[in-house]
Amino acid sequence: MAKDFFEIKGLITEEGKTKVLTREACEFLHYLHTTFNENRLGLLNLRKQKQENFDRGEKPASPKETAFLRGGLWCAKNPPQDLMDRRVEITGPTDRKMMINALNSQAKVFMADLEDSLSPSWSNIIEGHLNLQRAIARNIDFETTNGKTYKLEDKIATLVVRPRGWHLSEEHFFIEGEAISASIFDFGLYLFHNIKKLLENKSGPYFYLPKIETYLEARLWNNIFTASENYLRLPSGTIRVTVLIETLQGALSMEEIVYELRDHICGLNAGRWDYIFSFIKNFAHNRELNFPDRSQITMTVPFMRAYAKKLVEVCHKHNIHAIGGMSAFIPNRKNSDLNKKAIDAVKADKEREAHDGFDGTWVAHPDLVAVAKDVFDRFLTTNPHQKSKIPNHKITDSDLLNPKIENASITEEGLRNNISVSLEYIENWLSGLGAVAINNLMEDAATTEISRAQIWQWIRNRAKFSSGKEISQATYQEFKKSEMEKLKTLTKKSYAQSEKILDQIVLGEDFVEFFTLPAYKKISEAQINN
Repeated sequence: MAKDFFEIKGLITEEGKTKVLTREACEFLHYLHTTFNENRLGLLNLRKQKQENFDRGEKPASPKETAFLRGGLWCAKNPPQDLMDRRVEITGPTDRKMMINALNSQAKVFMADLEDSLSPSWSNIIEGHLNLQRAIARNIDFETTNGKTYKLEDKIATLVVRPRGWHLSEEHFFIEGEAISASIFDFGLYLFHNIKKLLENKSGPYFYLPKIETYLEARLWNNIFTASENYLRLPSGTIRVTVLIETLQGALSMEEIVYELRDHICGLNAGRWDYIFSFIKNFAHNRELNFPDRSQITMTVPFMRAYAKKLVEVCHKHNIHAIGGMSAFIPNRKNSDLNKKAIDAVKADKEREAHDGFDGTWVAHPDLVAVAKDVFDRFLTTNPHQKSKIPNHKITDSDLLNPKIENASITEEGLRNNISVSLEYIENWLSGLGAVAINNLMEDAATTEISRAQIWQWIRNRAKFSSGKEISQATYQEFKKSEMEKLKTLTKKSYAQSEKILDQIVLGEDFVEFFTLPAYKKISEAQINN
């Protein structure tokens, strides 16, 4: 292999070179990239073709060619022992303090996130991989400026890693002149460096797979897993995964996705925020479909109820866990009224999931672990899951595609909130923060995608407020000006960059697939040039 088969663009620490981008690890990445990237690019092109069809009025639908799989009696493998009980999972980015708190939180699982809750600056990604290595070796610690120290306790959560989605490339690492897939980069480095220690710890390489849209994309992942196990001489099925069902097309292909990954899969997760965004994106050019304020699109509306019920049914029918999604409410230790409101909302959300048959759920804050655990303890008692409960809801495509929401309305407050949240989140994302508490909610890339998507659609479709006033570009500009002034007063930031990006993605004629694409270009160019 040529000496210069890979190229690093951007600054990297000596520790990053010697512990993350080692030559052996880069050779593994080279193998994965040259073997599978062409397939990935073809599948991304297929996504675009499908979206063009939807833009012309074609309805999304369950794939006809795989109808024979649906309803079959086949089952996936049993999960490993440390993923048998998943009643509470906590999620968060891979910075040191967050990882230590999450692993110590008494949750059963910690999903260390290299995706939606992490701003993917080059330094964040490399440091994230270093922190994962440190956590697995149990030598991770953190000290605040005032001397408070954080370190791992004896009993910690099972670690699961979420790599970035298929649509993203890692623009700081090139193989034979081509940017590597961010998915392959994150997956490959984590597996290569940690597999030996994970197995010594009686655990394994566990992953959450984001934003899968078709069973062909699941098949690609499965082929990568099989090839990786062969390359590293691992037994088949060593790699175990949970798939986030967070796209409309993914929901229409749940059973096919499970089937393709049946030797590696152990669960599906109801990734609700990306799912709502995907629904809006699929119907972005439908002038008859204008969703109401973001706050009104809850798990109790018909199409979200259908999505949750179908997920539980598919999972239990095929012997895998159904994991509930994340309520965006977070505790407020300084305001008892807001704190009670958040806890009550989370508790109600988790009780509905447990009643529906979910085997576990997500939370975003350590203070919410006990809230969710109390709910699932009541439903599960001493059982690790409730997979024996197999509902028969007979959810149809029409149920999943039904956009009707009773008493729905678009309000001026809703538009202002979308603008303000988008500006504040993007500003933080550009500065390196991917999980941001805003208005007592935990905002990440997925929740922000909903906000900016709604702004674009409302403007383009000239939607109307409940007052009857039409939403136009002028309305957006007027509201943006006043919301920016409020934010500048509160935070003393300029918001110039986030305003430019927001204008780009909400005022253009075409719907931007992900806001992170132009935003990532901004941060990657800055780091490469430096």
